[in-house]
Amino acid sequence: MMDDAIGRVRAEPSTIAAKSEWTLGGDLRVNRIGYGAMKLTGWPMGKRPDKDTALAILRRTVELGINHIDTSNYYASGGMAANELIRTALYPYPDDLVIVTKVSALIEGHDILLPAHAQRGLTPEGLRRGVEANLRSLGIDRLDVVNLRLGDGGHMPVEAALETLMALRAEGLIRHLGISNVTATQFARARTVADVVCVQNLYNIEARADDPLVDACARAGIAYVPFLPLGGGYQPLTGRHLITVAGRRGATVSQVALAWLLARSPNILLNPGTSSLAHLEQNLAAGHLQLTDDDLAELEA
Repeated sequence: MMDDAIGRVRAEPSTIAAKSEWTLGGDLRVNRIGYGAMKLTGWPMGKRPDKDTALAILRRTVELGINHIDTSNYYASGGMAANELIRTALYPYPDDLVIVTKVSALIEGHDILLPAHAQRGLTPEGLRRGVEANLRSLGIDRLDVVNLRLGDGGHMPVEAALETLMALRAEGLIRHLGISNVTATQFARARTVADVVCVQNLYNIEARADDPLVDACARAGIAYVPFLPLGGGYQPLTGRHLITVAGRRGATVSQVALAWLLARSPNILLNPGTSSLAHLEQNLAAGHLQLTDDDLAELEA
């Protein structure tokens, strides 16, 4: 049940999800608002909740109808690991829960401290190790979706990396493949060798360089998943237009920014992360915020 102001939502179990769905790879139906688990660990730096709060947040996501969680084995710091938290909180997993993981030049969380030339995740051996680490830490036999993230170190061409992951898919370890942190050229090259079901790139209402790629994905029936949908930790979204629309609609700036992404294109899926139960419910309430044409015109001016 919701108060008149979106920002004061009080949710009942399973009543807040996204305002629509998307099907990944033709067989994994997900609500368009999911959850990103990275903030539960404080990785690569920053605050994190205590373990009991982290577990409560994950359990609440499922109660509220979320069936799409973004994670990775290397989201781990100071004894808090996202995959292990997910397993502790949710295993055995609900039948409709889709867990999206990623592999990159990093395999373990502390690898981020290594110089780029020492990060070995973008090799055939490293990619296998990354996939197997995700399987092991989540306690499953097959990963629903694995995103290949580029740009974190290593020089393996996108085609070669995807061919390695396709071999692991042929072994039954992966169901679908996605790509992350890629250019439009890398996106086009990736599609020559693999069926890509999602792209995860930087995008939000104030960082719109990927507008053409969002549209290209929509035309191809590929999901687009923005990372930093609410801006970065040191550069939160603060545009005057956001503040004005939020005040007019009785919503938070974050809710307006998320609602704009949902309105931007039907192939956009969201996985905002939070270490707060209250913010979790507020983020999900954005799925009920219907922006008007006037709102959209002001936001995009």
